[in-house]
Amino acid sequence: MDKTLVQARRRKPATGTKGGAPVAPAVRSDGASTRELILQATRRRLIEQGYANLSVREIAADAGVNHALIGYHFNGKQQLVLAVLDDANARLLERQSRMYDHTANATEQWRQACDFYEEDLRSGFVKLLMELMGASFHDEALRLEFTPRLLAWHRLVETAVQRFVDQSGVELPVSARAISSGIGWFWMGMEASMALQIPEEKGHQREALEAVAQLLRLAPTNPKARKPVRRSKA
Repeated sequence: MDKTLVQARRRKPATGTKGGAPVAPAVRSDGASTRELILQATRRRLIEQGYANLSVREIAADAGVNHALIGYHFNGKQQLVLAVLDDANARLLERQSRMYDHTANATEQWRQACDFYEEDLRSGFVKLLMELMGASFHDEALRLEFTPRLLAWHRLVETAVQRFVDQSGVELPVSARAISSGIGWFWMGMEASMALQIPEEKGHQREALEAVAQLLRLAPTNPKARKPVRRSKA
């Protein structure tokens, strides 16, 4: 048999078609880059299509990798979406923490938090969070993993509120924990309403955010000078 013909048969095409059928793209083998490509593709599809419609094979095709690599790096769909959330959470919690550390005024902190929120809306993070929350209602295993990651935001707010109370010296009839819980679940409802695309004229979300900013501006500039609120005796 002609040697050239034998070599041609052994040679595998890298791209294009074979017998009219498309040939899969070359698979990347560099671990860190492959992982990042998978995370990026999963985030895109989670935001655009939702958790219920996620397909490991479609994510792999979007990322340009063999679908078996998703199991290798993430051990399944659930751990994959949690890795996407962890990646975003780590960056955004650090961003929020730096803001609380370097912005002393409560009004400025609220304004900055609102600006961050608009960024998170545009980036798709809010929708990502809502998708995983919705999926957690009927998936106990996912819920057990998701809720601690969600509550990390509440712990951060509670720390900021407690710091404000300690530094200002103001005495309140309620705990910092109760105040931070109100703030945290206020934001959660805000995120859900906007993820549902409820318009401003019906949901009044940004009006509510601005109202809080105005109330903070009306607060005394020197809380230590305020007369303490005495707690009633049981």
